[in-house]
Amino acid sequence: MYARGRLAGAIMSITLLGGLGAAGLQGTATASEPSQDYLVFYTDGGRAAAQRAVEAAGGTVRGRDDKLGYLVVRASDPVKIGADPSVVGVTLDRPVGKAADVPASAGARAAGTGVADIGKAPGGDPLSDRQWDMKMIGATPNGSYAKARGSHKVLVGVIDTGIDGKHPDIAPNFDRALSRNFVIDQPTDENGKKLDGPCEHKGCKDPADVDDDGHGTHVASTIGSPINGLGVSGVAPDVSLVNLRAGTDSGFFFLKPTMDALEYAADVGVDVVNMSFYVDPWTFNCANNPSDTPRERLEQRAILEGMRRAVKYARAHGVTLVTAIGNAGGDLGKPKTDTTSPDFPRGAEKKRPIDNTCLNVPAELDGVISVSSVGPSGRKAGYSDYGVEQTDIAAPGGDMFDGGTDLKGATREILAAAPEHVLRAKGLLFANGKPKTASVVRDCQGGRCAYYQYMEGTSMAAPHVTGVAALIIGRFGKPGKGGLQMDPAQVERLLYATAIPKGCPTPRAYRYGTGETAVCEGPTDKNGFFGHGLVDAARAATVSP
Repeated sequence: MYARGRLAGAIMSITLLGGLGAAGLQGTATASEPSQDYLVFYTDGGRAAAQRAVEAAGGTVRGRDDKLGYLVVRASDPVKIGADPSVVGVTLDRPVGKAADVPASAGARAAGTGVADIGKAPGGDPLSDRQWDMKMIGATPNGSYAKARGSHKVLVGVIDTGIDGKHPDIAPNFDRALSRNFVIDQPTDENGKKLDGPCEHKGCKDPADVDDDGHGTHVASTIGSPINGLGVSGVAPDVSLVNLRAGTDSGFFFLKPTMDALEYAADVGVDVVNMSFYVDPWTFNCANNPSDTPRERLEQRAILEGMRRAVKYARAHGVTLVTAIGNAGGDLGKPKTDTTSPDFPRGAEKKRPIDNTCLNVPAELDGVISVSSVGPSGRKAGYSDYGVEQTDIAAPGGDMFDGGTDLKGATREILAAAPEHVLRAKGLLFANGKPKTASVVRDCQGGRCAYYQYMEGTSMAAPHVTGVAALIIGRFGKPGKGGLQMDPAQVERLLYATAIPKGCPTPRAYRYGTGETAVCEGPTDKNGFFGHGLVDAARAATVSP
């Protein structure tokens, strides 16, 4: 799935955005338009002027963030505020992202085919034999595990829908003290339709060890599930996992929570962050698209500027940033039409022409490592976005339609931890706990039982790269705030240097069985399908600095 309008992993979608009135930022202000909360980004040194612009428009300043350069205001005329030269962009304080993972396809979910108890696989955890992805990148007992497993001093932040910190295959590595939840659940949208559902906790704010979607838990498991005789093993099984929740139960990523998560990660010394989502409501953010209204342009400029500032701040404080590239199967360097924006509120989408000046965020931002996805045969997954400028590195993310191996159905996807309460809520378990579908696996060892789910998507690919980055930091990082610190530029250099180069297919126009065609451009050492190559944990575990 992937946080691109929806989860970026198992091709399920997630939108991590904030609330917004039905009018949104569409159209122009009217005298009767109610006041709403906005984020107003100002130019360097322009805070006082921006505040005056807010007040001149009849608004009030309710808060500010001097680190990232924006005001939180209550106003009814964002266009008037945005007309001031001190203002870079204005956006509603609303949801702006989605996760990129997707569960196994319905066709693979035959009732009663789940596995109740699995025997221990030689040389690994009980379900290691199902982790073709770990074998592909050399994260095995005879590979990276023998040389480097990470360190609990390495803090890995997961900006997602949350992490189930009580999951038996997450808990040993979960850092509860540092974990934070930056969102408040919204039971219904502005039209009264179900959004996140009932509030389970006071103030509609879940504890920092809860994941009511499952996407974030799956991502965290791939990064750092421990080698503990239960279930699966992660790429870096000895690291510390920090929940930096910026996604709501319904999967929307709001701009402010996402920025808050990045800023917090920088301030507490998190070493590497995984971002398997895109900031909504725009799949592509265009600063000056003629087909957009003045309000819509202001909103997209604010998203671009806000995320650029947050990424720059985090990277300057030693945070290596990894993101899923997206699950639309398109060339991000040659976009022509956007039909999925704005995706919040629901039903607001419109068809608009776009070009390469319009960016998917955070995948196309400078300072972010963008990850494409491959299936079990090593081909680029059909759903994975790509592009010569955009793709930095590739990793296994699963592909239900990849028939290039002996794997069948759901087993062509990525297996990782899943919260039991989420599986029950989705009707994937019988009353006695046995899985109803082959996409879900239960493993019981020594009186402990835990659940796992197959998913696919660039959301599933990105955490493999995040895990390898954590291995590199564990080997070469120096003592610093939070534990260890390492220059993100150095981490990035070693990631690319240890990747296995992978050239374009022949012919370069690859036609998938589903009928779509993707054209790979660029040389073997840096191309649109695989970037610098396939990430490799075994090589990263032995490379010299």
